[in-house]
Order: sequence, then C-alpha cells, then structure tokens
Amino acid sequence: MLGGKGANLAEMCRLGITVPSGFTISTEACTAFTEQGREAVLTLIQDEVLAGVKFLEAEMGKQFGNANDPLLLSVRSGARASMPGMMDTILNLGLNDEAVVGLARKSNNERFAWDSYRRFVQMYGDVVMGLKPVSKEDHDPFEVIIDMVKDKKGVKLDTDLDAADLKELVQRFKSLIRARIGRDFPTDPWEQLWGAVWAVFESWNNERACVYRELNDIPASWGTAVNVQAMVFGNLGDNSATGVAFSRDAGTGEDLFNGEFLVNAQGEDVVAGIRTPQQVSLVGSRRWAELALVSEEERKAHYASLEELMPDIYQQLLHAETTLENHFSDMQDMEFTIQEGKLWMLQTRNGKRTGAAMVRIAMEMLKQGMIDEKTALQRVGPDRLNELLHPIFDPRALKAASAIARGLPASPGAATGQIVFFADEAETWVKAGKDVILVRQETSPEDLRGMSVAKGILTARGGMTSHAAVVARGMGKCCVSGAGAVHVDLKARTMTVGDSVYNEGDWISLNGSTGEVYVGKIDTKDAELSGDFGALMALTDKYKRLEIRANADSPADAKVAHAFGATGIGLCRTEHMFFEGERILAVREMILADNETGRRKALAKLLPMQRGDFEGLFREMHDLPVTIRLLDPPLHEFLPHDDANQRVMAAEMKVPLGKIKMRVEELHEFNPMMGHRGCRLGISYPEITEMQTRAVIEAALNVRTLGIHVKAEIMVPLVGTVREFNAQADVIRRTAATVFAERSETLDYLLGTMIETPRAALIADSIGKQAEFFSFGTNDLTQMTLGFSRDDAGKFLPDYLKRGIYEHDPFRSIDQKGVGALVQMAVEKGRSVRPDIEVGVCGEHGGDPASVAFFHRAGLDYVSCSPYRVPIARLAAAQAAIEPA
Repeated sequence: MLGGKGANLAEMCRLGITVPSGFTISTEACTAFTEQGREAVLTLIQDEVLAGVKFLEAEMGKQFGNANDPLLLSVRSGARASMPGMMDTILNLGLNDEAVVGLARKSNNERFAWDSYRRFVQMYGDVVMGLKPVSKEDHDPFEVIIDMVKDKKGVKLDTDLDAADLKELVQRFKSLIRARIGRDFPTDPWEQLWGAVWAVFESWNNERACVYRELNDIPASWGTAVNVQAMVFGNLGDNSATGVAFSRDAGTGEDLFNGEFLVNAQGEDVVAGIRTPQQVSLVGSRRWAELALVSEEERKAHYASLEELMPDIYQQLLHAETTLENHFSDMQDMEFTIQEGKLWMLQTRNGKRTGAAMVRIAMEMLKQGMIDEKTALQRVGPDRLNELLHPIFDPRALKAASAIARGLPASPGAATGQIVFFADEAETWVKAGKDVILVRQETSPEDLRGMSVAKGILTARGGMTSHAAVVARGMGKCCVSGAGAVHVDLKARTMTVGDSVYNEGDWISLNGSTGEVYVGKIDTKDAELSGDFGALMALTDKYKRLEIRANADSPADAKVAHAFGATGIGLCRTEHMFFEGERILAVREMILADNETGRRKALAKLLPMQRGDFEGLFREMHDLPVTIRLLDPPLHEFLPHDDANQRVMAAEMKVPLGKIKMRVEELHEFNPMMGHRGCRLGISYPEITEMQTRAVIEAALNVRTLGIHVKAEIMVPLVGTVREFNAQADVIRRTAATVFAERSETLDYLLGTMIETPRAALIADSIGKQAEFFSFGTNDLTQMTLGFSRDDAGKFLPDYLKRGIYEHDPFRSIDQKGVGALVQMAVEKGRSVRPDIEVGVCGEHGGDPASVAFFHRAGLDYVSCSPYRVPIARLAAAQAAIEPA
C-alpha cells in the first residue's frame, strides 16, 4: 500500500535516520483513480490529504499557502517495485509570486528563493501541464530558455545566474506556458498540490512506465503511491548539496561506498546530468579523476569529494549507509540532501545493478554472513547471467583500435553498433536486423524503449548516477556517460568529436568497463567468468532438483554446454548436420532418388559422416546422456527454391534442371509445419531411420572402446499415435539388433519419443507403455495447441500482448494454462503406466526462467536449452526448488 519509497521512508524513521516529515497516499488510491476517475478518488482521499498537510504544518511550524513563511512540499511517486525515473516528481510545490518574496525574506537569500521558484515552474509546467518539446529533434523548451539567458550573460553554469536572471527565467517560463498551453500557471497552492497528485497517478500509465513494467514484469494492477514531504533544500548555498549514493558499486559489485553530489543544487540536477557531479568518497574522486584525465591539483581545487569538503557530513552519510545495508541485507541506492550543513535522507531502495554485480554482491554478502545460501541464489536474476556470458573485446583488437573519446564507465560490457540518435528510430533499425548504439546528449525516461533494444548507450552529459547510467545498469546494457568531448547535433544527426564528424549509421564501439569510445567495429572473444560465478553455479547444484541438459548439434556446442555444467544433451537435431559441405549433396541425392535402392546408395555416403558426428558428441559428453532426435524437417528444406541455386545444384550433381524443379514442386506443402515431417518421413522412408540408428549404435560402440560409458537415447519426433511410434521403434530395434550381431557386442540405449502434438499428450499413457522416455517439444506443442504459426505470429502477437490477451509471448514463456496443462496431463499419464519414465523438455522454453519454474512444479526430470542458457536454467531450477509451492 505504501509503495517502496513510502515503506522505506517509514523504515528509516524507525531506524532513527533523519528524514523530512511527510505522508503517503496509498497505491489503492492510484488503482481507484485508474478505475473510477479523479472525482471519485477526490471524495475518498480529500480529508486525509487535508489532515496530512495539517500534520506537516504542525511539524514544520509553517503554513501551506502562507505568503510570509510558506510550507513547501515535494510530491513523488513510489511504486511497490523500484522504477527509477519512470514516473514523475515535483519539488518546491506551494510557491507563487507572493510566496517567493516571503521565502527570500525568511531565508535572507533571494537567489535561493527564485532558483526554487524557477525549478518549480519548470517541473510543474513539464509534468503537470504537459509542456514538452514539439518534435524529437527539439531540446527541452525550458532548457532552451535557460541556455539563452546564460548565453546572454556569458556564463556556462546554472549556478552562475543571479536572482535577477532567475526572475527573468520565471517570467519567460510562465509566458511560454501561457503561449503553448493556453492557460496561466496556477498560483493557488492547493490547486498545485492536487494537480501534482493527479499527475503522479497518471504517470503510472504513461508510455515509459508501461514500457518499464513490460520489460520488468511488473503488474499494472499494483499502482503507485504518492509521497508528500516537507521540502529540504540543497540549493541554499555552498554549505548545501544534493546527491545519490550506493553502498556498493552497482557496476562491478565491489564492496565500496560510492556516489555523486552537487553543491548548491536540487535532486533532479544529479540524475539529469546537467552538470558534472563530484564524487562522494575520496577513493571514488581519485578514480574519477584518473578516468577523466584530471590532475590531482585540479581535482582538489574544482572536484573535491564530499569526504574532503564536508567530512562530518560524510561520516554521517557513511553511518546511514552502513545502517541501511545491514538492515535490508542488500546493496542500497540512497538519495540525500544537505541543507545548510544538516544531512537529510530522502530515499533508500535496493539498488539496480548489473548481472556481474548481482553475482559478486550475492556471493560476498554470503561470505560476510549477511545472507544465507538460499537468499544468495534468489538475489541473482537468472536472465541477468546473460550479461556475464556475452563476449568481451579481444585485447589484441582493442590495442589496435582508435579511441576517439572517453567518458565514465557507467555500465560495463562491450558494444559495437551503428550510431542512432533517437529512441524510436533505434527500435526501427533493430527490427530491420541492425545493431545500434543510441547516442544522446543525455537520456530521459522517454528513451527507455530505444535503450532496451540498443547494444549500447553513449551520452555526452551525465555522471555515474545519471538516468542513462542507472537504467543501463538495470538492463545490463553497456553504457558510457558524460563523454564531454562528444557534441551531439540532433537536427543535423551528427556526433562531433574535435574536428571529426560522425553521422547516423557510422559504426562505433563502446567499452563500458573503461568508458572509452572507439571508431569502427572491434573483434570480440568469449567472456572470462569470475570465481564468484563458479561458486554461484556450485550452489545451484546443491538445491536444484531438475537436471539441466543442452541442445547441441556438434562437439563444439557440446563442449560449451559441458563447460557450463550441462548434465547431458537433451536434443541433438541430426538434420543440422546435413547442411555442411558435401553432406548436403548426399542428402539431395537421396531426395532425388527414384527408388529405395537409390536412396540407400545416398544414405550410405551419409552414414560415416553421421557416425563421426555422434562419436564426437559421445566423447565430449563422456558418461552423460545424449538424446539424438531422428530426422524431423520436411525434405523440401534441403532443396533450393530459387532458379539460380537450382541451376548450381543441377551443375554440381550433373542432373537435369527440370528434374530438380519437378521434385521441388512435388515436395511443396501448403502447411509444412503439419506436413510430411518427423516420424512420418521415417515411416515413408524407413531406410532413413535405419541409417541414423546404425550411425548412433556404431558410434556408441566405437566410443565405448575408449573407456567411456555411453548413454545413448534415440528419440522419435512428432508422434501422434502409438502405431506411429511402434512402426519406428520396430525399425530402430531391428537395426540395433543387426549391428549388435555384426559386432558381437551389445549396448544399453533408451528409446523414447517427443511429445509435441496435443494428441500425443492426450494418449501419453498408451505411448508410455512403449516409450522409455518423453521429451516435450514445446515449440511445436505451442503452435499446435494455440493454432499459432511461430513464423507468422509476429504480425499479431505484439498487439495481443499490448491488449493483455496474453500476458507473455507463449513462444518465449510457456502458456501454463493451456500448453502447460497438456504437459502436466502427459506427465501424469506417462507415469501412471511407467512410474520411472524419464520426462524432459527440449523446446526453447527450457531456457526461460518462468517456464523452468513451471516444469519443476510439473515434476519433470530435466530441461534442455541452448548451451549459453545452461547457467540461466541451472539458477532458475535452484530458485524453483527454494521457492515455496
């Protein structure tokens, strides 16, 4: 009800940490606002808000709306889950033309009063009244006016403007609002307050918040709370400041207190990246100076740390950080304000962090005794492990690369892409299959969707706690922020560094670990995994019940899978082996053959190739199971469909072009996904099944001579009836027996089937009497159950997701109520006739954390996924075993 911000403010009060007085309007009011509208909610909460303001007046000894000594308020959103920068904030609420004079007199600081008023009009005009840039090429209209006033005065920083300049800004802002919006800026404080409350509620459903919720699986029904607090001011002079701090490094996970602050500023200044902030700690300040190529003398003179400037305040902040991290047992992201030498804590929350930081923080907190093993496992998002597995720049290629600029290493990683300047265009380019780097002066929450698809993000302004940095770390995106040498011209669509101009579409590379920006592409190499990663993976094995296998079609794939801890191969797609080199010619020869004799002649050429492939897999996996699926796709996939390649094929195979065209026509199907494929091919052409079975059994016997206990599993695809399975099983068993007789030795192997048609799931008890294992092919099972073509669903599925018809893409995360129900039914039916039947999954869903959790609950024995998703599935399986049912 209180939302994350409200709950943590209350908790800080309970811990004795100094927090500005305030009250919280609950998330229930937001839900009612969405469902019933403004007037209904006003009736519900009006009296409580009035009482809350009265409480603040009593606490602060000031009156809301009093022109002589006004009580000023901040109005901030606060969802249950942290959504940094996605919803709206208003500061200095309650000011008008009379109150600003009273504030100036009371504070004896005219500049401060008019600076606060300028900020309030700017924020309120943007957030509540909706004054935005006219086009995406335009800058913030308020910032344009500020730049004009600074240029006229010949200064560069906002802090160089005096009271007269700030008065001019207020008047120009109001004139802009009147001209663009068509009404005057409100002067009644109560009208201002209610406008801000409604704006925060409305921001729950603004586009950027909706996108963030979609990306982070946050339910729309949660709503946001509204936190109303008495203002404390970081812009009262040189003994005032505002900042953001982290109890540990959000990029690397290092146990190092760090953060940024600005003297004589208000909170939004730090995250907006308008000015280059200073570092909280001395260690951080020296590290920043080294990266920014700033000398120690210049650093001390112009960029001194809070630890040096205000040592007592720094110690208080350090104490608060330690208290909060120990209390929440997690890395904290804190906001603070210093008002005339007094520290106020404005917020604390569990900090967003990179995947690498997740792993390091979890394992170090475990070693430090702050959390237990189960908590450590649950602290790491399975999908975030992807970031640790992504390639890094090859050091040799990096040495030869040309660095054109350097910024701050805001979020680690290596990214190469084409320059794009607008978030919506980044989406368009990515949909066209291009890799992009989003380049901005500074990012705003409106850029979220573009940031989510870009390979990396580069900003000319902003520090380590700017919007770009915080959001990029939360997404695991490579980001370089505050690259001061970079000038961005949105209208010209250029990025200038010194005398060099880079256009939209030019290639650049970012090193988010060092902050360097390079021209062109840079080669990459496999990531180097830390000891903490290995320790985390070892921990997963202690708790998970599900085994994790991998989908692998070559010894190279199997090697990667084995290295990542796969306990077998759950799917080897034999057809993938047919496309290489001379093999495709043998396959095509088989397809063009006029009779069984011709097909067997071609298959005889394929036999040693397949046998060698299987030997490589068995050797790589040692004593672990290897599940080999018989030929699945329709034969037309092995033939060229365009005239040019058909001519090449005719020349290579020395066959008439007409024969090829005729065979392509004969194999044409209107719906090949449901056509002549899977076991249907093996039934039509049993010689294919014979060849593949012989290759498996001979390979297993050959590798056994090396002292390896081979566990071969032969899998029949696309079975829908018991008779289909039996027809193929007879061929397989007969062929295996023939090989055993030829070799005078035998070998245990398993014979099972894929469950990928709804009918197979419905009659799984009948099939289970014959098959020794089931493996769910959830890709096809999803297609056939939902009646969706995976290749065509992209035309309507995004709209379905947007409308809430489906909560998730059913091809990425299993449809638990439909397809999942069939899986559960088949498991129960299979085990009713064969209690020890081995049951697994080998579709794409095997690497999806939510699906893995479902398969755990459904009682499966294993999931199989791509090699690089094995660690993700291992962690998801451990988390599923830990979570209460």
